[in-house]
Order: sequence, then C-alpha cells, then structure tokens
Amino acid sequence: MKTTEILYDIRDGVATITLNRPDKLNAWTRTMADEVRAAVQAAGGDERVRAIVVTGAGRGFCAGADMNLLGALAADDSVAKRARDEAPDADSGDELARNYQGSFGYLMRVGKPIIAAINGPVAGIGLCFTLYCDLRLMAVGAKLTTAFARRGLVAEHGISWLLPRLVGPMHALDLLLSARTVGAAEAAQMGLARLLPQEGFAEAAHAVAVELAQSSSPRSMGVIKRQLHDSMFQSLAQAVQVADREMFESFGSEDFREGIAHFVEKRPPAFTGR
Repeated sequence: MKTTEILYDIRDGVATITLNRPDKLNAWTRTMADEVRAAVQAAGGDERVRAIVVTGAGRGFCAGADMNLLGALAADDSVAKRARDEAPDADSGDELARNYQGSFGYLMRVGKPIIAAINGPVAGIGLCFTLYCDLRLMAVGAKLTTAFARRGLVAEHGISWLLPRLVGPMHALDLLLSARTVGAAEAAQMGLARLLPQEGFAEAAHAVAVELAQSSSPRSMGVIKRQLHDSMFQSLAQAVQVADREMFESFGSEDFREGIAHFVEKRPPAFTGR
C-alpha cells in the first residue's frame, strides 16, 4: 500500500496504522483522511488481520485539523460552501445504513475491533476519530481536548450524539463547552479511555490487540461489534430479536465448535472466523 501521510504494518494478526506527520503533531488533512480510510478498509478485508490499531508517530496522536485547512475555510466562503455540498445527505439510504454515513461512521461497520492507541495529545477531529473506534487506550500523561468552542466551531462529526453515550451528558457538555484540556487519568475516570503506562505504550497497546486477535473468535467479534453499534438505533425488543437469531446461527459455525473444543482440550484456540 503506497501512502504519504500514514504508515501501515501487519504483525501478529494486527494491522497497525500510524498517522505519520510527526513534525505537525499528525495534524489531520484530506490526504490523511483518505489514506486512513483506505488502510482500515484494506485491513477489514484481509484474512491475516483480526484487529486494527491506529496510533500516532512521534510525541502525539493528532493535533486536530491542519491549520492550513482551517485557514482556507475561514478565508474563503467558496471553500466552506464546497464542504457543505460534500457533506452526506442524512436522509439518503436505508434507515440503519444512514447512521453510519459521515466522516468516520465507516469505522463502526468494519467487522474487526479497531483500537485507538492514544500515545500523546489528541484534539478536535483527531479526538472525533478516536470516539468512533471500538476501544481507546491512552498513555499516562497524554491529554485531550475537543477544541471546537475555542475555535468558533461546533460539535463536529456527530460527537454531539456519540460523546454523551460514552461519558454521559454532563461530562460531554463539560468537554464540549469548555474545550478544556483533560489528562489521561481524568479521561479514564470518565470511562472514555483505558490507561496504559507511557513507557512501552506502543507494545502494550499492541499486546491488547494481539490478545483479541489470538484469543477471541473473529466471527464472534464481528457479530458482537455490529450488535452493539446497531443496538444504539434499536429498541430492546429488536436487539433481543437480533441476538436470538445470531445465537442460533453461531451454533452452526466452525468457531463455535472450536470454542468448545479448545476449552475442553485445554489448548489455545485455532479460530477460522467461519
């Protein structure tokens, strides 16, 4: 995969995507957005990959949108108009699918766990990206901010809906209205991230992904991820109906038979994902 603003690597069943503009604190650009999306989708379709990690090169995860991009929006009304025209139509597509439109909804539809390994500062659109990931691991000492209110902006990319569901309405309003800087310990206390030591953070985050890749059924993880995200748009009755259907389908899968066999035989699993 040829890229200019990210790095892509596969090891131990884990695809690692590294935002790679360290001199700019990995500030987000259109090119980076396109390359990350292509890499995530490639990993999603690669049978060698069972978990995906996204992290940042250098001392930060992502400082938010590149200021050149924001400057262009501020200086030229035609750029802002083009951005509005390119935004997805919330009324297009079927009822469930349209909930996954937008900049980062695709992350929720990839049938593999996606882990944001937040190695350093993360702000604005970079933080939005991590909220769409399935797990957030944060290095002790790392910091985050929504940033938007201090730039004359709003709660972007659907986080006005997503953030309260992750940390509750009061924490969400605090983070969004104040745009204050929050340390990793407070983020963990809110339930927004899981703390890992700063020293050896990259390998510790990789180990979390490897544990998923080697110990959990790929088929089960894909179904469970879809169940959880879809349930946010369903009633309890609908979620139970889906769970019952998926449970009976799982009884006929190779991974169910292997899940029983490896437990009885007291050996590591050899799941196929089928």
